[in-house]
Amino acid sequence: MKDGHVHTAFCPHGSNDTMDDYLQRALQLGYTEITFAEHAPLPESFIDPTPLKDSAMRFDDLNAYFETIAEAKKRYEGKIKINAGFEIDFIEGYENATINFLNKFGSFIDDALLSVHFLKNNAGTYDCLDYSPDYFGEMIKSYGSVEKVHQHYYQTVMKSILADLGPYKPKRIGHMTLANKFRLKYPISNECTNEIIEILEKVSALGYELDYNGAGTAKPLCREPYPPEWVISEAKKRHIRLVYGSDAHQAKELGQGLEFMTIKK
Repeated sequence: MKDGHVHTAFCPHGSNDTMDDYLQRALQLGYTEITFAEHAPLPESFIDPTPLKDSAMRFDDLNAYFETIAEAKKRYEGKIKINAGFEIDFIEGYENATINFLNKFGSFIDDALLSVHFLKNNAGTYDCLDYSPDYFGEMIKSYGSVEKVHQHYYQTVMKSILADLGPYKPKRIGHMTLANKFRLKYPISNECTNEIIEILEKVSALGYELDYNGAGTAKPLCREPYPPEWVISEAKKRHIRLVYGSDAHQAKELGQGLEFMTIKK
């Protein structure tokens, strides 16, 4: 069993659990493979819109991150396959910075995801889509409706899929329905079905994968995986490979949503 989306203590908004804590828990759960997909450092000129500026790891921690994973690979050789990786943020307008980062560090990456967390708004600044329910509520006011926030998110996801980010561009799209994180507080009447189907068609045509993300099942205002069942069904029709990811930010979160997904399958 593979978990293709795990965060570590190198994530500023994660926990202090050690890599051994994660790996021991992974072995307890019967994992045979795990990808540490830390939030890659944001472009240096990008201003993190979150209040604590803690959306991603620091450039200064990259060497320690790779060294820690390399040491873990040696200690756990023969027990579990460990992948060094990143969750790369697609930030509209910062494509060149992303290409430069991937070209510099791509050869060290075993596995990776491409995700959208930040939306470029009409003022030319950026909003963090999944920061908090209150922040999302302010976005609804600014964008005009909850539907418009969702539409803008899916449009940005499509841009990430179409973007030329060089030879090391990740080919797995992270939590493609992240806009649903606060859906129980901010329900929508139009689920952006057309936009989602268009994304699936493009993912299929390019041979990309989807992150089958369990984190949403643990979020009190979501309670469903990213993507939900109907999207998973449409993805399977198009022969899109889905890779389970716990999106754990603590060792105890490994495996979250897995039981739900197994039952639904």
